[in-house]
This record gives sequence, structure tokens and C-alpha cells, in this order.
Amino acid sequence: LCEVLWQDSAKLMKEESEWKTKKNLRKGLEKVEPLYSQKDADEALGQLTAVSYDDIFEPAPCFRVRFRDAGHILGSAILEVWIKEDGREAKVVFSGDLGPQQTVMERNPAFIEDADVVVIESTYGNRLHKSNLETRAEFRGVMAEALKEHSKVLIPTFAVDRAQRILYELALMQQEGLFRDGLPIFFDSPMGVKATEIYKDHMSLMSAELQEQLRQDQDPYSPAGLRYVESVEDSQAINSVESAIVLAGSGMCNGGRIVHHLKHNLWKSHTHVVFVGYQAQGTLGRRLVEGEKTVRVAGEEVEVKASIHTINGFSAHADRDDLLAWAANFRNGPLFVVTHGEPTSAESFAEALRAQGLQATVPSNGQEIEIRPAVPGIRAETLAIPCKAPEAPCLEAVKVLAEISSILSALKEKAPEIEDPAEVLPLLVSTKTLLETARDRVRKSG
Repeated sequence: LCEVLWQDSAKLMKEESEWKTKKNLRKGLEKVEPLYSQKDADEALGQLTAVSYDDIFEPAPCFRVRFRDAGHILGSAILEVWIKEDGREAKVVFSGDLGPQQTVMERNPAFIEDADVVVIESTYGNRLHKSNLETRAEFRGVMAEALKEHSKVLIPTFAVDRAQRILYELALMQQEGLFRDGLPIFFDSPMGVKATEIYKDHMSLMSAELQEQLRQDQDPYSPAGLRYVESVEDSQAINSVESAIVLAGSGMCNGGRIVHHLKHNLWKSHTHVVFVGYQAQGTLGRRLVEGEKTVRVAGEEVEVKASIHTINGFSAHADRDDLLAWAANFRNGPLFVVTHGEPTSAESFAEALRAQGLQATVPSNGQEIEIRPAVPGIRAETLAIPCKAPEAPCLEAVKVLAEISSILSALKEKAPEIEDPAEVLPLLVSTKTLLETARDRVRKSG
């Protein structure tokens, strides 16, 4: 999966940097370089070494590491790390992305009983998911409504894990006779196709439910009528098909082949668009979910007449109760360092841990936590070292700049729709002046 994801990411960054460079050169600005190239990705892949779950190995002197199944996506892992110093040893556990306790695709995440420090994610630290049964029933209800109209159903989907889950749900519906035979299902995602083949090659790592499908000679990722779409020409040819299910990336509709399908189908009242994943602020997917009646797609204004549906229970992330259950399994009262979540989610989850009688902290960016290794009979000590004072304003500035960037993106999208430019233009000019002043001060301070 690393090869598929890194190569695709490098390709997208190359295209985006070339586009931004072209714009910058017109303004006399510098070239934009991608974070890494496809050559960099190839070289990094050459450095990878496969390690089995549950085996302890030593990547460096005084360090022992063990990967445990995180139950998130294929290959996801929790890290147990033992660090020895001056004859004493401390243990740090990194949760990584944890999957839910009751999974459909993957095995349940491994429980760990001891650690001195646990670095734990909080993506959904303040939210609960619907049950698998509720999610499945909701998805089937939406699909039944769409398919009885012989409509085209567009499902924007992430190429890894979510696409495979949707293929499985469609296969189950077929097995139970919930939609007609012969309906074409187009999987229009070259990266998703590669990921699906990788999932098929590692079925031993998947859930008992999926392995039971194999024992019954069922391919969980191949519903009848499934067609892999490789070329751009074949993707465009789907426009001529009136009734079909189309899975395509990207999951948030901010790129990929789904954009082409939306452009040609959003304006049709018999089209159904089914969102099965989170839609971030500022994305086309978010605007559709929020009910905008006209959206800009691939440079054109498109009226939204399609029916828009949102299914929220397909997440491969643990929710708050799953995270609390995983944390409660540690027997020796470690310090929980809550990371990898929006500030409100991280703080809320830290409070939930404290309510269970556990130690928890939400670190600031750049903050250090000192671990004093244990001596026999005495557990390790941990000490959260406060951030240096100057860092806070810098971090706040970064947050504000991110918000400004988001606002600018929204303004650019809506600019052609402004009814009275005279009301908005003075505000934009004033904002430009303030930003130029801020830029000049930053240059002087640098």
C-alpha cells in the first residue's frame, strides 16, 4: 500500500506544483517544488523492511519495538517501544490510528496492558459512530431508493479501505437479492483497483466475517457486474450509461475522476450521489453535503438537481467509547498523551480519560515529555516540560493563516456569484492592505 499511496501522492504533488509554478512565474514569484518526487518515493520504498505483527525486533541499540494490529486499515499498527538507558527501561506505546472494537473489514485492535507513556489518537475523541447494523441498514435504504428509479448512483470514495468496504456491502446486497442482476458497477479508480488487489492478497489479515465469505467461495470485493475502469477514455464512456453504480475518487470530490462524473450528472434530477466518508471544510463534497444549489465543478457552474445522501457510519477509526475501552485495558496507570485530533476533540477525549481516573495531557506543538526510566520495583516517572513562551504566538499565527487561506479559497469559489461587487471590493482592498503590512513586518523580523 505504501508504494501505491506514495507514488500517487508524488504524482499529484508534481501536477499541483507545476500548476502553481506556472501561475507564480507570471507574477515574477519563485517556483514551487513538490514535497517529494516519484524518484524520492522509489528510494524510500527501497529502505522498507517488512516486519510481522507481534515480533519484537531491535532497530537500534537500547531500543526494542513490536508492531501490534491496530484494526484500522490493512497493515496499520500500534507500536510498543522499550527504551533502555543506564540500565533502566521505560516503555512507550504509540496507538497510531486505531480501528473500532467491532470491525467489518479488519481484525479488532490488539489490547496492551502495560506502558509508562501512551501516545493516543483522538480523531473521533468526542464523537460516537452508529453501529454496523444501523450503518448497513441506512446504506441499503439509500441504495434501494436510488436503484428502484433505475438511476445512476455516484459514490465518491477513498481508494484505500473505504472503496473495498463499499464493494463488500454491494456484494452482500447482491447475495441477498436486494438489487437486480446485470446492473453495471464501475470502479473508476486506478489506485483503488491496485489497493483492492493488495487487499485480496492479504485476506488472512482481515476479519472473521470476510474470511467466512472466502470459505463460502465468495469474493467479498467482487460483486457481479463489477468493471474495473483503467483508461480516461473508458471513464468518459460511462457518461452514455443511464443506470449504473459508479465508485470513483477522490472521496471529498476535490480531484480525481469523480469530478468528471459530477460535472456530467449533478444537474440531472434522477442522479443520486452517496457520500460514505467525511467531507472536509472547503471541499466540493462538503458544499454538496451542506446543500448548495449551484457549485463550480471543473471550471463550470453546475446546478445541483441530484439527490445527495450522507452515510456517516463507515469510518475505520475508533470512536470515543472505542478509544476509552482500549485505554482502560492498561493496568499500570500510564500517562496518556492525546494527539492526532482537532483541538476540541483532543481536549474532550483527555477530559473523558481523566473522568475514568487516568492521567492525560494534550501537548502543545513542540512540547517535550521527559520519561525517567524505572528501576526494579519502581515504575518510570514522566514529566511534561512546558513549551517555550515564544512558540505560542507563532502557533497562533499559523492557525490564523490557515483560517485565512480557507476563507480565501471559499471567496475565490464564490467570486463569480457576487451580486453587488461594490459592497465587497472595499473590504477586500482593506484586507489586502492589512495582509501586506503583516507580510512586511514578518520580513523585517526575519
